[in-house]
Amino acid sequence: MKLTKEEKEILGSVERGEWRSTRGVKDEVQRYQGYARAAVRKDKRVNIRMSEKDLARFQKKAMEEGLPYQTLISSVLHKYINGRLVDKAE
Repeated sequence: MKLTKEEKEILGSVERGEWRSTRGVKDEVQRYQGYARAAVRKDKRVNIRMSEKDLARFQKKAMEEGLPYQTLISSVLHKYINGRLVDKAE
């Protein structure tokens, strides 16, 4: 297999031991697996009204997290009703 110049540089870097595992990778994988599972098992539709400002904040946060804003809202609601959403002040 022929490698590009960039691929050869990356391979050389890996072989020289310049790469290290990132902390928290397992937690990140589990988090995104949870998002995926939640997105798949939706079986009811709900319409809610919220302020434009709150919706914009949800959309911004969802974009930062790389997921649809509806999924983020659903996740927040799910965590809240299951007692897993806690206030930072606590």
